[in-house]
Amino acid sequence: MYEDLIYKIAITKIPKVGPVLAKNLIGYCGSARAVFEADKKSLIKIPGIGSAIAERILQKSGFEKAEKEFRFLQDENVQALFYLDENYPRRLKNYHDCPIMLYYKGQEVLNHDRIIAIVGTRQPTTRGKAICEEIIAGLEEYNALVVSGLAYGIDITAHKKCVDIGTPTIGVMAHGISMIYPSRHKRISNRMLEQGGLLTEFTHETRPEKEFFPMRNRIIAGMCDALVVVETANKGGSMISARMANDYSKDVFAVPGRLNDERSEGCNHLIKTHKAALFESVRDIAYILRWDKNGKQLAQQQSLFAELTDKEKRIVDFIRMEDEMSLDNLCLKTKINAGEMASLLLDLEFKGLVKPKPGKRFVLVG
Repeated sequence: MYEDLIYKIAITKIPKVGPVLAKNLIGYCGSARAVFEADKKSLIKIPGIGSAIAERILQKSGFEKAEKEFRFLQDENVQALFYLDENYPRRLKNYHDCPIMLYYKGQEVLNHDRIIAIVGTRQPTTRGKAICEEIIAGLEEYNALVVSGLAYGIDITAHKKCVDIGTPTIGVMAHGISMIYPSRHKRISNRMLEQGGLLTEFTHETRPEKEFFPMRNRIIAGMCDALVVVETANKGGSMISARMANDYSKDVFAVPGRLNDERSEGCNHLIKTHKAALFESVRDIAYILRWDKNGKQLAQQQSLFAELTDKEKRIVDFIRMEDEMSLDNLCLKTKINAGEMASLLLDLEFKGLVKPKPGKRFVLVG
């Protein structure tokens, strides 16, 4: 266990090797350990791995940092989540650029049944803050978890409201877990640990850098069922999050604002260009995601599941394991041909169990 984790952390410390290339290495070699045990001749045969990267792998220069990180994780009771682990956020692992490693401190809620991301400007209006709090209050009866970025403005407004009413919430950070940025949010982050947690892809000594915030935003976009933009200018982190959520085939909502209001330009633009649905109340989210209150839909789905054919049950089981699957992958996993699969998926859609997404991908409803 100790050595395996050291290898997994060490692969994130190889210069010029990001998540996509690291997964390529692991896929060809079979495991993180096998990557470091391979010889140079084998490494340079892997697509994307040239002589320079192969040399860096052979030098094993990241092992000292990996061992230091391991000691920190043990001392601070922080979970290290490898992208192939069962408790890694299942919604996030569908995407090719998901982090190889995540570091998490808090309650076991990363795979909560319903997850909503809320993002927005760091300088919200009084109206924006009030709407954000109304959204959190409205989500309470749907038993949803809220994820945001622990930043000033809309982010911290969402986290604070969640803590006040007992809604689970996760703060995704653009730095290591040994610090809180901004520092004035340390008190609220400590309270979040009691009903949610703190999540990052960065080892504990990593300081916040400008380029880390878009990386943080892809985690927020990837691990939610839907993303809500409350207030934002036409440029900035919230617009990046919305674009990423669209790329990940997530449902995106935007709160409309007044004309000529700079802090509403982004939301209005998202709605105008059909990159987001107009948000008026939490009922809009519940309608699109086909939620019932207090998990009633789940009981209904369980009843429907008992009535499915064996093939339909296999399809539902595979989608549930991956959270989202493409038509081709479903055919491969279930060994059902494309024509029959299309018919079965249509039946499951009529039964309210499966919902199609762009790119011939399918998710379970609710």
